[in-house]
Amino acid sequence: MDIHERITERILAQLEKGVIPWRKTWHGSQPINYVSRKSYRGVNLLLLPFGGEWLTFKQAKDAGGRVKKGEKASMIVFYKMMEREDENGKKTTFPFLQYSNVFHVRQCEGIASKLEPDNTSENVAPIEKADSMIAAYVNRSGVIMSHVDGSDRACYQPSTDTITLPVIGQFESAEEYYSAAFHECGHSTGHRTRLDRITETAAFGSQTYCREELVAEMFACFIMNLAGVEIPATFANSTAYIAGWSKKLKEDVKAILSASSQAQKASDFFLGIKTEDSKQSENDH
Repeated sequence: MDIHERITERILAQLEKGVIPWRKTWHGSQPINYVSRKSYRGVNLLLLPFGGEWLTFKQAKDAGGRVKKGEKASMIVFYKMMEREDENGKKTTFPFLQYSNVFHVRQCEGIASKLEPDNTSENVAPIEKADSMIAAYVNRSGVIMSHVDGSDRACYQPSTDTITLPVIGQFESAEEYYSAAFHECGHSTGHRTRLDRITETAAFGSQTYCREELVAEMFACFIMNLAGVEIPATFANSTAYIAGWSKKLKEDVKAILSASSQAQKASDFFLGIKTEDSKQSENDH
């Protein structure tokens, strides 16, 4: 039995016993407007790629700074109340959907963050072996890895082939940071230029989305173990996360075993191990 099978069996055994609720293991800020300090809500939480402070081009200029050359804006939407008059002269107001382009504070020059630094995990230190594994993958694959101080989101964006993470000091432990980092690396292996597994248009909560989340978390379990940075807390949290998505698929064991197979291919790719499947994927592109 190889490492992938052993870990899959451990996860299945844990699921049979019941698992703790999944918890987020880092501290950070939801996306907010730099000037008004109001939090973005609704669909804007999906439109903005990570948490922290955002501002328009004009707001950046008014604050005495500027947007860095070459930076791309993110779109937000909002309703503005408009007024119209009917044929009888009666005036009514109605909401009109509008949009605006905003930039993260780190995309700007001459503007300092107003967020208070989070020192709850200031003693979290990197782990050399895990860092070297990630660095080797990033160099080999070409994926972009970015860290945003104060962000409340860890994510992978297929459209830009970018992994974005909070900084390591925002996590409860180094192991929790690498669990999140490996999860997002797992997603990136599915890019069309690699294993071609990800459907970029998959809607949140859809079958395709759920399956991809299972693959990424199973991948993280495999690599955490191989890197020697797995601890009981990270394994329990991963198992709970897997349980949540597998229940959405309503297939449980079947879904997990299928994800395990895909995650094994992803881990081989991440480690640079040539397999027939990965060679075929490379040939296809």
